[in-house]
Order: sequence, then structure tokens, then C-alpha cells
Amino acid sequence: MRRTIATPSAAEPGTAAATTAADRTGHVDTLRTEFVFELPRGYVDQSGIVHRSGVMRLATARDELIPLRDDRVRENSAYLSVVLISRVLVRIGSIEDVHPGIVEDLFASDLAFLQDFYRRINAEGHTRAAVTCPACQESFAVDLSGGGRLGES
Repeated sequence: MRRTIATPSAAEPGTAAATTAADRTGHVDTLRTEFVFELPRGYVDQSGIVHRSGVMRLATARDELIPLRDDRVRENSAYLSVVLISRVLVRIGSIEDVHPGIVEDLFASDLAFLQDFYRRINAEGHTRAAVTCPACQESFAVDLSGGGRLGES
């Protein structure tokens, strides 16, 4: 799959697009596979440099299955989110080799942000419902995600 990263627009925050196949009419479908984000606090590396911007890609089935075989996850199920997040982070700042050790060193607020970001990009279009207010008849979308644990559908 060819991936391209674009800065998110105001209409679709946190999105990037990858081109897929064109249909018979010449219409090109796009599938967002990588998403740009900005950490609330930032990762501080060993040199004291703060890395705030980053890219997360969509998770694959393998990304969600492999951490379940990790001994650290077997010993402590809370570690699942650390391993899973480290698998889907393309980069944080200038760091492109994101591993569980880096995710462990994030501030708690940044880890919570990434967990929420993971849920939002991987459940896109599946957790929103169009509703109408019974009082004013205004139509709007509601996010129905229950905020379950990472790696659960």
C-alpha cells in the first residue's frame, strides 16, 4: 500500500490520505492510513529535546494480535496499550524507531491522548450516529464509543 502524509485540513483534523485504485469512472478512492497528531506535553528524549508532533498509522489485525503473545502483556494486561501504541506510531518528532520503551517514558497525559487517538482513527465512521434533538429538531452526530480498552472492538 502506498502511503502519503499530509498536514490535516480544518475540515478533517488529524487525517492524511493514501491513494488506492481508481474505479471505472476514473474516480479515485482514498483511504486514510496515516494521521498527524500533536502531543499535549511531548516526549522528552535523553538529550532533553521535546518531541510533540507525530504520525500514527491505522492498526492492522496483526498489530492487535502480536502484543497478546508478548510476555510483558501476559504478566500485566495494562501493558497491552504500550505495546500496541508503539507498533502503530510511525514517528514522534524526529524519532522514527518508536518502541515500547519510548511509549513507557511518555507523560501519562500523552499516553492517554494517544490511546484516545488510536480509538478514534481505528473506529472512524463506526462509532458515530446521526441523531435529532427531540426539543429543537436540530440534527447532529453523536460519538457512541464506550471508551473500551485498546485492542478491543
